[in-house]
Amino acid sequence: MTEIRVLKVGGSVLTDKTRLESARTEEIERIAAEVAGCGEGLILVHGAGSFGHFHAERYRLAERFDAEGVLETHRSVVRLNDLVVEGLRRAGSSPVPVHPLGSALLKDGRIVGMEVGPILEMVRRGLVPVLHGDVAMDLVRGAAIVSGDQLVSHLARLMKPTIVALGTAADGVISDGEVLPQLRRAGVSGIWSELGPSVGVDVTGGMRGKVEELLDLADEGVSSVIFNASKPGMIERVLRGERVGTLVEGRR
Repeated sequence: MTEIRVLKVGGSVLTDKTRLESARTEEIERIAAEVAGCGEGLILVHGAGSFGHFHAERYRLAERFDAEGVLETHRSVVRLNDLVVEGLRRAGSSPVPVHPLGSALLKDGRIVGMEVGPILEMVRRGLVPVLHGDVAMDLVRGAAIVSGDQLVSHLARLMKPTIVALGTAADGVISDGEVLPQLRRAGVSGIWSELGPSVGVDVTGGMRGKVEELLDLADEGVSSVIFNASKPGMIERVLRGERVGTLVEGRR
C-alpha cells in the first residue's frame, strides 16, 4: 500500500473570505499544479472559505436545523469543490470528489462515523480523493458544520499517514510576531489569546480551531504541520517531508 499523506488547503488560500463565493482561480490552478507533481498516496482536503461560511451563518446552522440551509450550504461548498477538482484534473492528477454530507455522521458537532473504505480504495487505485468542509447530518442537532480541520484529524487518526499538513494563509502558529517552530500542549496555554479568528466570515474557529484539532491529534501520537500554502513551492516542500512552518508534535 502506498504511504498516505493528508494535505488540507484552507479556504483563506483558495477564496476571498470577505466576499460571497469568490474563488481565487489563479491560486487554485497553482496549488493544483504543485499537488500534481507530488506523486501518489495523497488525500486532499480543502476549506469552504466564502463558499460555505456565508450560507451557514445566514441560516444559523450553528444554532438550529434548517433544511433549506443544509441544501444551500452544501450546494455552495460543492461549487468550490468542483473548481478544485477540475483544476487538479487539468494539472494532470486523477481527482475524485468526496462529499462529507453523504459520508460523515456527527454527534453534537463531532464526527462519530465516516465511511473511509472507499477513500482508501481510491488512493490504492492512484486517485486523489478531494474532501471539503461541509454540512453533515448530526444525531443531536439535526445538521452541523464539519470543518476541513476536523476531517483531517479524523482521517489521520484512522489512517496514521506519514505526513499531515494544514496549509493556511499564515506562515504557521505565530506568537509575539514570530513563527513557532514547534508546539506542544504543554506550551500552548500562554498563546491562546494570540490565536485569533480568520479574516472574513468563518464558522469553524480560525487558527485556534486548527490548533485545538491538531493538539488532540498529537495527544494520540500523530504529529502535523501548519504552514503557508499561499507561498509558491511550499506545498511541494511539505509533501516531500521538509521542515517548514509549525510542527505540532505528538508524544514521544
